[in-house]
Amino acid sequence: MIGAFLNALGILFGALFGLAAREPLSARVQDFFKSALGALTVFYGLRLVYENVHGTFSECLKQVFLAALAVVLGNWLGKLMRLQKISNRVGHHAAILLAAAQKNPPGRPVDGFTAATLLFCAAPLGLLGAVADGLENYFYLLLVKAVMDGLAMMSFVKMFRWPAALAALPVFFFLNGLALALHFGAQPWLDAHALTSSVNAAAGLVTCIVPLVIFQIRRGELNNYLPALVVAPLLAHWLG
Repeated sequence: MIGAFLNALGILFGALFGLAAREPLSARVQDFFKSALGALTVFYGLRLVYENVHGTFSECLKQVFLAALAVVLGNWLGKLMRLQKISNRVGHHAAILLAAAQKNPPGRPVDGFTAATLLFCAAPLGLLGAVADGLENYFYLLLVKAVMDGLAMMSFVKMFRWPAALAALPVFFFLNGLALALHFGAQPWLDAHALTSSVNAAAGLVTCIVPLVIFQIRRGELNNYLPALVVAPLLAHWLG
């Protein structure tokens, strides 16, 4: 499981480029990265689904249907649990620190470290990537997130100086800890009941929703979809 390491490495490389670059990335370059990252997110999300549906055409169709149903029910459950609102509070605190640094640059290094840690650890793609990495060694989602976080860190180090890059450490320990917990705690039970693929398929479908936020097609309520990862194996167990 190397996804968390790649994510941390991306943050550090982003910090190095940010400190070395005299000017921020142009709008044209930023648009290119946004388009490329959105396309890669969809590709790796669909690939995760493809690798976790098996059997005849009708069996594969049923597995995809159950995964999609899990996403719908998971979103409904996430709204009841107010997961997005909880995440928004974390993001709001980070936004306050960023606004203060933009108003009176440079910001305090501890504020940059805190804001980066909160944003990078709470990102839904990071949680989805840790699940896929822990259950299937599928590190590609965290690889995409590494590029996203690296681009963001280029701005962080200009506002808060180099200590902001130390956020790579808590990000690594958090995502790696989550992946290891799933690998050694949940995967043996899921494998014993042939339910691991259902979790990964649901994670792949939820990943495909991420570009809607990247391209600002809809408001970001991605955290509300995370319960789908728990609903999916339950549906597969009852209806599979």
